[in-house]
Amino acid sequence: MEQQRVEQQEEIPSYCPAPAPAPAPAAPAGRVAGPPYADCLECGKPTEYGVATPGVVLCPVCEWQDAQRTACSG
Repeated sequence: MEQQRVEQQEEIPSYCPAPAPAPAPAAPAGRVAGPPYADCLECGKPTEYGVATPGVVLCPVCEWQDAQRTACSG
């Protein structure tokens, strides 16, 4: 009887998820040096950031204006 239970337990499929595939290479965490330089998302002028920089990329003027708007929005 004990052997039947052991055999039955071995036949039960695993409920654990399959191992995840290898992750893709991580994106850069912060500022990426240029050239080539990314264009500003608001005015289109070249920025100080490389093209591979993640997130919103703004030129110095638009960054300053955005900082002014968010500082006074509270």
